[in-house]
Amino acid sequence: MQALLGLDLGTTGVKAALFASEDGRVLADAFIDYPLSHPHPGWAEQQPEEWWQATLTAIKFCLERASDLGVRPTDVRGVGLSGQMHGVVLLDERRDVLRPCIIWADQRSDAQCHWMTERVGAEQLITYVSNPALTGFSAPKLLWVRDNEPEIFARVRTVLLPKDYIRFRLTGVLAMEISDAAGTCLLDVKRGNWSQEVLKAIELDPEILPPVVPADRTSGTTTSEVESLTGLPAGVPVAGGGADNACGAVGNGVVVPGLALVSVGTSGIVLAHATSPQVDTSGPVPRVHTFNHAVPGAWYLMGVTQGAGLSMRWLRDNIGLPERALERWTGTDAYETLAREAESVAPGSDGLIFLPYLQGERTPHLDAYARGGWLGLTASHDRRHLVRSVMEGVAFSLKDCMTIIGEQGLSLNQVRATGGGAKSLLWRQIIADVLETELVTTNSSEGPAFGAALLAGVAAGVYASVPEACSQTVRIVERTEPQAKTAPAYRQAYETYRALYPALKPILSKPLI
Repeated sequence: MQALLGLDLGTTGVKAALFASEDGRVLADAFIDYPLSHPHPGWAEQQPEEWWQATLTAIKFCLERASDLGVRPTDVRGVGLSGQMHGVVLLDERRDVLRPCIIWADQRSDAQCHWMTERVGAEQLITYVSNPALTGFSAPKLLWVRDNEPEIFARVRTVLLPKDYIRFRLTGVLAMEISDAAGTCLLDVKRGNWSQEVLKAIELDPEILPPVVPADRTSGTTTSEVESLTGLPAGVPVAGGGADNACGAVGNGVVVPGLALVSVGTSGIVLAHATSPQVDTSGPVPRVHTFNHAVPGAWYLMGVTQGAGLSMRWLRDNIGLPERALERWTGTDAYETLAREAESVAPGSDGLIFLPYLQGERTPHLDAYARGGWLGLTASHDRRHLVRSVMEGVAFSLKDCMTIIGEQGLSLNQVRATGGGAKSLLWRQIIADVLETELVTTNSSEGPAFGAALLAGVAAGVYASVPEACSQTVRIVERTEPQAKTAPAYRQAYETYRALYPALKPILSKPLI
């Protein structure tokens, strides 16, 4: 038996999953959650130590469950890392964490984005790092700490991204993997190294940034301490790994030209494989991101919906309370219950439109202050309409992303769907109908953890390359065709959706943080 361990450090918890290298089947998995803090409106933070303790528990549980199938810890050939992008973990000279991590969803750094853009120059910033300064990215968060917590910033000796902090705890190695580093707004995406021009312009010491490492190469090995805490042997190679979206693409085989990925997790993304670092030039600033892929010598274009699954979770927790209680006591899935209600509502939700801007919005608005809500609500609407309109609103936002990516000239032959939201037959059908394209799903039920494991397999020499790993393990299992009968209703609803943001921006898009 050759097994590969994938770790995915998400927003709600960490997933550890063990896969058979020969065919990618899941041998065992474990998920451990941890809290998310919102100290002020628009802020989002987590404690890195809670990530680490959850990771140790997830690894231990996963290995214990695998042992029931006769899989031993010594069968693990490699470990791959995936995780939420853009967070900043600050370490002092003793490599202790200085403050909670400001994660990707945090919107407090708008002033720093403007300052960074002015300091570097808007056009020069795109030239240097291929992306504008956005509140979601790492560099503005780091600048916020410098501006608002100078006593903490003065003690910073190393900056890590979330999954790279887990690498440090697993191996003792300080490094930042390339597809994740691309989301800092400090990496020269074309060349794959830190942009000295940007660092000089914003007066940031390059010494606090660790080396950039490849996604599919060994970055370190597990320590004896990890072995004593989890049972995972010391000396197991740990691959560079990848950002969650890059690993999601690998786990779904989106590693060659012509393929795109639609992912509905806490955030939603549309990602298209690219063979060159092309940049969106359709507006004053790029509205989709250009990042390094976890595939060597490749890139991807990506549009982001900040509040995809986040919107549905908010609905479940605040409006679906009876189902939430039912879930706790009976094990019934609250999301499935709500989706069954929404099935009885016609496409277009009888004129009810939901704007999924619960954490601002990236594509296409790049507006940290965008605010969500329902428009068109009448006395004839009920909770069924609220649920379906949330699903449709997220689908409309994904269409915004897909439209811009389509304008870049990439030839897309197939769109693959993944993420927790894509497991819903109704939501997947809505997205296919709104995008007016077929969606296919693969056997990648464990999402980014699977992609991380495949990268570990390449690093450990189990596979010769990332495309070979995918061709050996990734299979299409289901197809969702768009329904022509829904097209008129969704085209009309989408036009209404598109008109609402510019109409409401003067009223709602104001700083609240």
